[in-house]
Amino acid sequence: MTEIDGMGTDRAYCVLAPNPSAMTLDGTNTWLVREPDSSDVVVIDPGPKDDVHLRRVADTVGSWGARVALVVLTHGHPDHSAGAGRFVDLVGGGVHVRALDPRHRLGDEGIVEGDVITAGGLELHVLETPGHSDDSLTFWLPADGAVLTGDTVLGYGTTVVEGRLGDYLGSLDRLRAFCADREAATILPGHGPKLDDPLAALDHYIDHRRERLAQVEAAVAGGARTAREVVEVVYADVDRSLWPAAEWSVQAQLDYLNERS
Repeated sequence: MTEIDGMGTDRAYCVLAPNPSAMTLDGTNTWLVREPDSSDVVVIDPGPKDDVHLRRVADTVGSWGARVALVVLTHGHPDHSAGAGRFVDLVGGGVHVRALDPRHRLGDEGIVEGDVITAGGLELHVLETPGHSDDSLTFWLPADGAVLTGDTVLGYGTTVVEGRLGDYLGSLDRLRAFCADREAATILPGHGPKLDDPLAALDHYIDHRRERLAQVEAAVAGGARTAREVVEVVYADVDRSLWPAAEWSVQAQLDYLNERS
């Protein structure tokens, strides 16, 4: 926990939620982002509906003599978003929650590709990066050369693909090109430690997806027909508690292969 809780950059600070699991790794990373000495803080992914965590986030902002100007979500999965409404209540109400999916917003204004979020001199640029989920967003913090990826890229391991694999592969390729073009210095993920070699991390993700796709193709050629049957072959050496999540990713790969055939 000490490696992750409190990590960050000059403008981004992580408060780790106490919800570790096989799916959430060490827990959900809530990111507090502001210009140095600014009184306006943007909270990215308040996390689960856990009052201990939400109060600690609010208290951290208060200890800086600052206020929450805005809450934004990388995506709507409950470990990132379920606490948003309660968090707004804790900090006094009136704070908007902006997200791509209207179901997770508080207030009328959403966020989409190309938007620039501003608060107290801070700039966060919005990229749509679907694949882990259809509503996944990535935020670019140019002043720190930091990319906040939510669950699109994790601090270690690989993410579940709940959406379309083609979308996810496209998002990874786009992020790779974006980070190369902007000379990004670090990835600040939704789970796990920060990654200070973004290009190497993205190359690993892209290579891993290609390898998995080849393994799925081989399993299908060997007679596997359902996602479960493929998992039993490709993920035979993986803890069975992770097989249900693996089935989601395998189904996305099967759909992708069918689209290409």
